[in-house]
Amino acid sequence: MSNFNFAESFYNVFVYAGFLANLVIIQYNSAFCNAFNTGQYMTMTITEQIGLLKRGTVEIFSEVELSEKLTESVKTGKKLRVKLGLDPTSPDIHLGHTVVLRKMRQFQDLGHKAVLIIGDYTARIGDPTGQNSTRPILSPEQIEKNAGTYFEQAGKILDTSEEKLEVRHNSEWLEKLTLMELIQIAAKKTVAQMLQRDTFKKRLQANIDVYTHEFLYPLMQGYDSVMIQSDVELGGTDQTFNNLIGRDIQKAYGQKQQIVITMPILVGLDGKEKMSKSKGNYIGVTDEPNDMFGKVMSISDDMMENYFTLLTDFPAEKIAELVNPEKTHPKQAKVLLGRTIAAQFYNQETADAAAAHFEKVFAQKQLPDEIPEFELPVQPVSVKQLLQTCKLVETGGEAKRLCAAGGVSIDGSKISDPNLQITPANGMTIQVGKRKFAKIKVSH
Repeated sequence: MSNFNFAESFYNVFVYAGFLANLVIIQYNSAFCNAFNTGQYMTMTITEQIGLLKRGTVEIFSEVELSEKLTESVKTGKKLRVKLGLDPTSPDIHLGHTVVLRKMRQFQDLGHKAVLIIGDYTARIGDPTGQNSTRPILSPEQIEKNAGTYFEQAGKILDTSEEKLEVRHNSEWLEKLTLMELIQIAAKKTVAQMLQRDTFKKRLQANIDVYTHEFLYPLMQGYDSVMIQSDVELGGTDQTFNNLIGRDIQKAYGQKQQIVITMPILVGLDGKEKMSKSKGNYIGVTDEPNDMFGKVMSISDDMMENYFTLLTDFPAEKIAELVNPEKTHPKQAKVLLGRTIAAQFYNQETADAAAAHFEKVFAQKQLPDEIPEFELPVQPVSVKQLLQTCKLVETGGEAKRLCAAGGVSIDGSKISDPNLQITPANGMTIQVGKRKFAKIKVSH
């Protein structure tokens, strides 16, 4: 008679119960999203639209004006032009960028037109937003390459149909400005007003130079609003100063002032700083499904409410239930979050497979079903070279850091010495961190 393992049986029941609960919530979420995708956005009252558009925002300048513009749009049938400026200083979009893109998509679903401004010209100036020094100025070739990647990735969030999206490059009008026209734009704001920008204040207090050309960036961004006749401008809180300048510039040119809606900065995986590729605390929209899901599972429990609010369409009352440990187990909620986010960029089937992969590899400590295989000769090789050959690290320095941190194992044994000589063998399995694996095949 076989032994009955109570702990294992209890664990399996718990996992299965969690799966069923997740399935119910996923179906709820799917029904919720599908309801709006079938046109219920279009039948919402102005008050309901304001409630939807306020969700997750930091500030609206001003809510009364937004209500007036939405009301006028309903009466006249004229779509609002909703502006979002993107300076292509980096080729990749992460979930932090999608916070404002998702808000723009809500406007599209309400029948309005998104106007995506590729700041190919202003990127040559360099926006000092959030920086204590000037940003490097990009070449036209770098800008064009990054802009192409930006649009492709933004299309994972936005409705890219011609009636819902207009894409413009601000070089269309900024390159044509004469010196006199530039002086006229600069005359719309005083030096004292420009120095109200927080980053400029901090740099001056720290005796760090602020260059004259840096004043031009917010002025040019404001002029973009004039040229496309923006009704609403979206941006992160780090763009509040620039976007409000746009209101002033529009008024100076006799246009109705745009509404400015600011969105919060998404906290990165470390739970401390804003999501950033340079800080390594990001989830990219082009990450592989398994990596995307695994990274979501790595966030702390207290970050879930922020992620659910800014990155999903769950209503507030459902989010409150999901993040309440007395009503929903934190792991169950986090699995749902990971599945929901992965499904946005792939599909539900792929997201479910990523969840199953995570459960197998991390919860049950099994190897994944598919591991990249590399063919190597039977001759000793250092661990750091082995990791580079198997594309598990990019540099020897990275291999050294991972070994020191206990993040490298071969056939289940931790490796701390990056210079240790290893003789490849058939079936040898290498693991780096939690999500990277490689298997060796010996060549003869």
